Amino acid sequence: MRLSALCLLLSAALAIVAPAALAVDTITSRDAPDLTSVRAKIKAKDFKAALEELTPMLANYQHADVYNLMGFSLRKTGDYQQAYTFYRKALDFDPDHKGALEYLGELYVETGQMDKAKENVVLLQKLCPAGCEELADLQEAIASAPKTN
Repeated sequence: MRLSALCLLLSAALAIVAPAALAVDTITSRDAPDLTSVRAKIKAKDFKAALEELTPMLANYQHADVYNLMGFSLRKTGDYQQAYTFYRKALDFDPDHKGALEYLGELYVETGQMDKAKENVVLLQKLCPAGCEELADLQEAIASAPKTN
């Protein structure tokens, strides 16, 4: 009887400790690296240089801002598939990341997926009930898109 109780207690203790031990591999950085230089390169439309600076950061930082700027730079160099992947990673880390929602919406506009772009407008409207730059920019991108039949 005591052996059964001891086994049950040990099993319960392992169930509590084991997930914590595995969580070490899934800890992410909540502190973004200094992205000032990357943002300056993006502002200067030097997207390849921004990618060169961002790429090594991926090994050290799991952060929505890094993924979002990576997606933006990839999109601006024409790599829509990889850009989509990085926007999704940014949103996995922060589902309310307004920049990633805007830029993913713009990717949808650029690839003719207007319904999906409008879904991102709805999400941004919920995050910015009084309006915000990201919402306005995405709405402008949709309004400026060539009309298709």
